[in-house]
Amino acid sequence: MTVAGMMKQFQVVGRHMANVEHPNPEAYRMIIFAPNPVIAKSKFWYYMHQFRKMKKTTGEILDCVELVEKDSQSVKNYGIWLRYDSRSGTHNMYREFRDVKLTGAVSQLYDEMAGRHRTRPRSIRIIRTSIVADEDLKRLNPMQYVGDDVKFPLPHRVASGKRGQKALSARTYTKNRPTTYFG
Repeated sequence: MTVAGMMKQFQVVGRHMANVEHPNPEAYRMIIFAPNPVIAKSKFWYYMHQFRKMKKTTGEILDCVELVEKDSQSVKNYGIWLRYDSRSGTHNMYREFRDVKLTGAVSQLYDEMAGRHRTRPRSIRIIRTSIVADEDLKRLNPMQYVGDDVKFPLPHRVASGKRGQKALSARTYTKNRPTTYFG
């Protein structure tokens, strides 16, 4: 599985195929993060084969729908519990991210795990996710953005040009230096 862009959250529902012995088998629902529905269904069968000894050939998918967050206007803290396979073994981990959506936090997770631990997306398994209150944060990186007095200064900005033009002027070189102080 490759992660290109944002991950999406899918709810996949599946069960054993109905037969004479079991006309109405038990259905299983799973929340899966994947870039598209095809990979979400594939991951569903991967986990069902591990947990319930059910394969794609002996089962059927009843529903696969993308879940969209309702409140995506405010920044929230997300805690993610995961398990990943490295070159030396299997490790459990807890990570915290700040984002406006859970799918954005999961995308940050995949990018950070690839950068810090050289972990491939296929070897990361997300166990649980939750929204973490500001006072319950454990990691230093999200903690530095918590509080009412946090400011994001924009020092020395260069005014960009109009659409279709270069940033400073119509020419590549100019005799005047750009103004970077707008305060």
